[in-house]
Amino acid sequence: MWEMSVPWWEFVLRGVVVYLFLLIFLRLTGKRQTGQYAPFDLVLLLILSNAVQNSMNAGDNSLIGGLISASTLIGCHVALSHLTYRFRRLERLIDGRPRVLVQDGKVDEMLMQNERISPSDLAAALRAGGCLHAHEVARATIEVNGQITVVLRPTRLPSDQT
Repeated sequence: MWEMSVPWWEFVLRGVVVYLFLLIFLRLTGKRQTGQYAPFDLVLLLILSNAVQNSMNAGDNSLIGGLISASTLIGCHVALSHLTYRFRRLERLIDGRPRVLVQDGKVDEMLMQNERISPSDLAAALRAGGCLHAHEVARATIEVNGQITVVLRPTRLPSDQT
């Protein structure tokens, strides 16, 4: 339980490598993958965690090894959050930037394809934003966290028509 089969620094190195690999992998899969978890997304994350476990612990099942690995991952996360807060260019690289999905009722089909947003995903986001059709939207933006925010076009009252 207390005996490690590899040196402590190897746990740290392995943890950093796995953290960076998963960060890059998840960043490349698009915002939708991290912002809106469907059941298959959760299954993928669970399988990923199991797949990288042995690469982090080198077969060592000691308590100390597990604590070192967990501490390394938490340390990487905290360090990255501080770095992205301090350096905006790094923040844009890691988090991306918001992208306009619908502008004045026109849907950016290419962006939908790149972010792997299905028409039903967009329709659900529009309904959550209070409309049924894209032509009612002034602007819909896919945020860096994968959520879609919707700003509706102003509605004209019958007295406004002249």
